Amino acid sequence: MTNLKAIHYYRSMKTDILVFAAHPDDAELACSGTIMAHIALGYKVVIIDLTRGELGTRGTPQTRKEEADASSAIMGIHGRENLGFRDGFFVKDEAHILKVIEVIRKYQPSLVFANAVIDRHIDHGRAADLVHDACFLSGLTKIKTSINDSEQAAWRPKKVYHYIQDMITNPDIIVDITAFHDRKLECIKAFKTQFYNPDSTEPLTPISVPEFMDQLVGRSLEFGRRIGVTYAEGFTVKGNIGSTDLLNQL
Repeated sequence: MTNLKAIHYYRSMKTDILVFAAHPDDAELACSGTIMAHIALGYKVVIIDLTRGELGTRGTPQTRKEEADASSAIMGIHGRENLGFRDGFFVKDEAHILKVIEVIRKYQPSLVFANAVIDRHIDHGRAADLVHDACFLSGLTKIKTSINDSEQAAWRPKKVYHYIQDMITNPDIIVDITAFHDRKLECIKAFKTQFYNPDSTEPLTPISVPEFMDQLVGRSLEFGRRIGVTYAEGFTVKGNIGSTDLLNQL
């Protein structure tokens, strides 16, 4: 009789959409409306924050964690993890890629949302590149990863969508978030240390000035105007978007 080595595969926590964010609040600012819209459609969504935002001018890692928890409850997401990468200093190397691959294989998402490819904050473009490459490499069977001593099966998401952040970018796809726009603002305002607070004694930042929220709403209005709705969020895609039913996308 041939002796076969038993391989115990880790049972994934199957998710429809896995959202990666360089910092807590990136997802809220750029795609929380899309997240809630898809949860309302019955899809399962999990957020993975890469860093704790410890280099942020305002707040602390602990307050960011508390604020992320509060925002998560408003969105109704199905889970949230923080990988603890170094804010400002994480890189696209083997160790970081493998950690992201572990998470992708853990949740086996159909779609991945990731940071903007080009943006003012240097972490955003670097996170976009890291996650995009990890999504491809996660589908290679010869890359071995494991959780709790159980080997993970290879998994490659169908598509990676990059949400638009600070830099004005022409979107490849726009999502109607009109029904969820008010809750999106609630999610953002849950990060009390990061945005305008007249009682705060911390230094002002580009996102904590009073007019920032108006600018954010203006962008949602602009994207909404392009597709004939009130509020919307935009995404870019590397490559092409395929379809078998063009009428279902109108």
